[in-house]
Amino acid sequence: MIKIPVNKNAQKEVYEMLEYLSSIEGKGILTGQHTQTRAQEELQVIFKETGKYPAICGFELLSYSPNINLNDATEECKIEVLENQNTLELAFDWANKGGIITFTWHWFSPVGGHDKSFYSKNTEFDAEKALQKGTAENIAFIHDLDYMASLLQPFCQKHIPILWRPFHESEGDWFWWGAKGLSVAKELFRFMFKYYTEHHHLDNLIWVWSNPLPEGYVGDEFCDIISLDQYPEPHAHSSFKEKYEKLRKITSAEKGTAIAETGIIPDADSLKSDKIPWLWYMTWSKVFALTQEFNSFDALRKLYNSNYAITLEKIKKEKN
Repeated sequence: MIKIPVNKNAQKEVYEMLEYLSSIEGKGILTGQHTQTRAQEELQVIFKETGKYPAICGFELLSYSPNINLNDATEECKIEVLENQNTLELAFDWANKGGIITFTWHWFSPVGGHDKSFYSKNTEFDAEKALQKGTAENIAFIHDLDYMASLLQPFCQKHIPILWRPFHESEGDWFWWGAKGLSVAKELFRFMFKYYTEHHHLDNLIWVWSNPLPEGYVGDEFCDIISLDQYPEPHAHSSFKEKYEKLRKITSAEKGTAIAETGIIPDADSLKSDKIPWLWYMTWSKVFALTQEFNSFDALRKLYNSNYAITLEKIKKEKN
């Protein structure tokens, strides 16, 4: 994979992270788990069953969206917003433990909308107009970008690298950033990239693109890692070879590849035998990690005890 970050002003820690990712490519896979609450129940279950923690912890930023309308929200939405508050404090703690951070932002639409307005069905926010200077959508869009940048800045000041994955799943129309099509979605990503690197100088971000369609690819100069989100059938553990081969077709550049979000954990033996060099996977939260409906605890233990799986403990041991 390419070790030179797309942000030419990237901090040395970003270079070091890309160097590390390159060193494990095809030799191991970083274990990852998304969390959505301060209790981080998913990490507790993993440790209880395996005696180990994942190398990567994912944190949800939805509660930091400036335009959340709880007066017109379902109880489910209110609970999710409440549970997700203050996740950035947990992210700092995770970094201090030697873990790797990745952020997911289910961005409530910058203006208008109701309930979970990151869903296009719950907002009339026009992503295309957000790219048109001076429109109400554009002004709100930039306001939210500035606010999120202020939250990311402390991580930058402390030189903490972040696997930054904005506008995920833009291959679909279920989120407002994908509702206007592939061209608009990739322009949103490009706008953020330029704004965050040139205006806010967030030089600690590692830019992760999450869309498996060649026609929607944001471009080699805008992302460090290519990735996809997937939700296979329950207990269908494999190397996900076909998904990997499809993703690789979006660019001829030697980008690292990741399973940025998954409902099903991979099978380490298959990864080795099929020689599929995913850099990491991140299991989604709640039912995907807390129950055995999608992943049995036997499969979880098998993966975490494999010498191919890289856990938090392995990372800390290597550093020491």
